[in-house]
Amino acid sequence: MVAAAFLGPGTITTATLAGVRTGSALLWALLFSVLATLALQEMAARLGLVTGQGLGEAVRARFRRGPARTAAALLVLSAIVIGNAAYETGNLLGGALGASALGGGPARAWAPVLGLGAAALLWWGRYAILQRWLTLMVGVMGIVFFATAATLLPSPGELLRGLLVPEAPGSAALLALGLVGTTVVPYNLFLHASAVRERWSGAGDLPEARRDAARAIVLGGLVSMAVVVTAAGAGAPGVENAADMARQLEPLLGEWARVFFGAGLLAAGLTSAITAPLAAAWAACGVLGWDADLRSARFRAVWGLVLGAGIAFSVLGIRPVPAILFAQVANGLLLPAVAVFLLVAVNDGERMGRWRNGRALNLAGAVVVALAAVLGVRALAGVF
Repeated sequence: MVAAAFLGPGTITTATLAGVRTGSALLWALLFSVLATLALQEMAARLGLVTGQGLGEAVRARFRRGPARTAAALLVLSAIVIGNAAYETGNLLGGALGASALGGGPARAWAPVLGLGAAALLWWGRYAILQRWLTLMVGVMGIVFFATAATLLPSPGELLRGLLVPEAPGSAALLALGLVGTTVVPYNLFLHASAVRERWSGAGDLPEARRDAARAIVLGGLVSMAVVVTAAGAGAPGVENAADMARQLEPLLGEWARVFFGAGLLAAGLTSAITAPLAAAWAACGVLGWDADLRSARFRAVWGLVLGAGIAFSVLGIRPVPAILFAQVANGLLLPAVAVFLLVAVNDGERMGRWRNGRALNLAGAVVVALAAVLGVRALAGVF
């Protein structure tokens, strides 16, 4: 679920733009993002399995009184609910780009159709089987990117420089922040802490939960890197729609590139369009002390608000690719605040006991917060 949530249309679009505009120079941002995701998602899973509660509930328990609780609740709600509304717009527009490539017509006409489909799946709670098929489709597209990237690999020196030398040439800071925001997704921390309890029963299952998350996160990161390498090697200019992005698959798929890329974007968009509102509902209900049952009225009201906002923004005539990039940048800006909440929760000795964070993980968390904040400041300075 975590991998399906971050390997959505935003990842594909942002990684494509990074490859087209900067070649392999921003691969370091993805390497950092994968390492950061491994550390933060492990903390989220450990929190959920040890305490039996999600991150929103942990924040509520940690800040027990008046002003502190109110401030914490407002921060979580603004970061996750508002942030996910922006992310949902990107999800729907990304899926709509895929639908447009397959069936024709403007992307903004497809976006509300996808939104209504996601709403129906969330309302009935019968999306698990469909999600497995959609994840499989995204996985197949990942295989194609791996195969295409293998035919377009840059020189070993250029590849290593992109992976190991942190630089953002020209105005690429926004793209670097977007790559971080599309991989280290703030809402995934809420999603993982709540969803992990559905599969495992307690702290004794932590080793398997860690291995499961690590496999998915590393695979997703490698797919993202393959997209960057493929886009850089293909050199597709002027990326504005799915047809433009599909050109990078033509070395392997020829005339089928548009169909295959469209199907993958559609699958990725619908999968992420389900997980983003779901995470927002878990976060809001947890921090407000509401019933987090999937069929409760308040739970449905929260995901309905996020999904409705995504549908509304997607039909306003916003250009899809810039909107998707904006959503990833917004997530990158929100990341430091959400990571701080997670660090506070997993350092609570009263609730975590011997499973609280050690020095190494606290240092890793501090590095994530610091670098995300630096990228955010630089990106905003470039805008203003």
